[in-house]
Amino acid sequence: MQIRDLPYSDPGDPDVRSGPRFLFWLGRNQLGGQLKSLSWGLLHQLAIAGLPVTVGLAVQAVIDRSGGRLALAGGLIVALGVLVAVGDTMLHRTAVTNWITAAARVQQLLARKTAELGSALTRRVAAGEVVAVSTGDVEKIGWFVEALSRFAAAATALVVICVGLAIYLPSLGLMVALAMPVLALAVLPLLPRATRRADEQREKAGKATELASDTVAGLRVLRGIGGEELFLGRYRRASQEVRRAAVRSARMWALISAVQVLLPGILLISLVWYGATLARDGRIDVGQLVTVYSAATLMLFPLRHFEEIAMAYSFSRPSAQRAVRVLSLHRSAQEATVEGVTPTGDLYDPATGLMAPRGQFTAVVCGDPDEAGRLADRLGGHAETGEEDEKAAAAAPSVLLGGVAMDEIPLDAARAAVLVQDKDPVLLSGTLRELLDVPSSGLVTADAALEAAQCADVLSALAQASADNDGDPMRTRITERGRSLSGGQRQRLALARSLVTDPEALVLDEPTSAVDSHTEARVAAGIAKLRQGRTTVAFASSPLLLDAADRVVLVHEGTVVAVGNHRDLLRTEPRYRAVVTRETDDEAATANGVGDVPAPKSDDVPAMKSIEEIEERA
Repeated sequence: MQIRDLPYSDPGDPDVRSGPRFLFWLGRNQLGGQLKSLSWGLLHQLAIAGLPVTVGLAVQAVIDRSGGRLALAGGLIVALGVLVAVGDTMLHRTAVTNWITAAARVQQLLARKTAELGSALTRRVAAGEVVAVSTGDVEKIGWFVEALSRFAAAATALVVICVGLAIYLPSLGLMVALAMPVLALAVLPLLPRATRRADEQREKAGKATELASDTVAGLRVLRGIGGEELFLGRYRRASQEVRRAAVRSARMWALISAVQVLLPGILLISLVWYGATLARDGRIDVGQLVTVYSAATLMLFPLRHFEEIAMAYSFSRPSAQRAVRVLSLHRSAQEATVEGVTPTGDLYDPATGLMAPRGQFTAVVCGDPDEAGRLADRLGGHAETGEEDEKAAAAAPSVLLGGVAMDEIPLDAARAAVLVQDKDPVLLSGTLRELLDVPSSGLVTADAALEAAQCADVLSALAQASADNDGDPMRTRITERGRSLSGGQRQRLALARSLVTDPEALVLDEPTSAVDSHTEARVAAGIAKLRQGRTTVAFASSPLLLDAADRVVLVHEGTVVAVGNHRDLLRTEPRYRAVVTRETDDEAATANGVGDVPAPKSDDVPAMKSIEEIEERA
């Protein structure tokens, strides 16, 4: 795999049983790149290892006054220098390729998982952790994959050099060969503590990132209530904890580096002392001493890779574990079994009894906003699953679209059939034209969607801000998350984007919560008109939107308890009236007969499974 071939057509099915297994899976999928890097690394390391031999030959040639051998040694040094340069260049090229391609694979896996889970992702994993995984953690994982082949080349070169020295000059070569394993493994007792401190630093850094993300997202609110300094103080304390943890971690790695300087220094001093003694006694030549000493000195370079691989693994293991935590989440407990089908028909949730007939505008009223959000996700096949609720998710029946279970529909078909817009939609940066350039049926134009969402004032504001674009609002850039727009403007642009897609079923969670009543009435009428003949479900409690719906469904404590139109339910259903008109308990009691006849409780009404029973009761 080359960088020019990215992105992968298929990043693969990762092993998410643990962080180390995920790292092994990444390395196995880059076996070709690892072998290339290993080959160039061996060429580089062995060419460096050959330099001491040629230097020893040159020194001995000078002592023996042999011009021919000196010229031969010089030629060998030049040739080895070329091999070192070529090997180092290609090693760097292939190693960086391994790094980038591994990081790209992880990024694609995370992007695929994000698209699969949708808004359920940030409810399963903190947003700050998702950001940390997709940025810093991806880089650390790529670092380990890149360092692995260079470490393998260095370890192989050390073995070859030690064996060669033992054969070349046993008296000194054996001393070096026996000392090298000690030097390579001397830092192992320090690694567990260094790893723990590094994990502590990353944990504190992750918490600080989450705090910063939450503070920035709510900065406008914090300023309004005077809590800006309070949260900034919390972030300062969190950042200081990260700094202290980083210093403690750096001290351990400094100690490891000191050990890898001290022990090789002791080896070199002992080697020089013992070698000089042997040379003085005439048992070895000066050239042989220079060769062994130079080889031992150059062996310190590949030894550094042992420290690097230890650091890379200690940093990448928790990063891989965090990536696994995200990648192990699933859309549902079942696998898709219905291939090539984009179903149409009524949208029905057996768990609550909610029915949204095909081609009608259905409004759903829930007393609990969180319950409304969960139900909206269920209708779109975004049911949350994970370690904590696998059994519950498996037991809950799947939502049906046209009689076909959403869990059995392939993900792309399910997304094309049912689109869910949550109560806090995100606008990506780019021009307005790019925002509305989304996969769609082609039956709804951008102008029609903008008109239905009542975006005239938004277009005027964008036109005034587009001095460089001849006043064309469609060419005006929208800042990140639409921060330059008001909450109501962002909400209406998001609604226009959803209307452009023109899905078989559109699920809207509080689509008009941030607009004034006059605009809300026009938006409700625009949705009803534009979505004629299409299934639309809107979770809301606003009378203006409810009055525009073809039918209204009341969901109480997870069960449908009433179905009808807005005016009839307002007159006949006390629980509906309490939610829509925001009645207090005293007001509800008074409305039911001066307090002596209490409003019916949920237990007073038996659960009704069929729409006919619900409508008959309503």
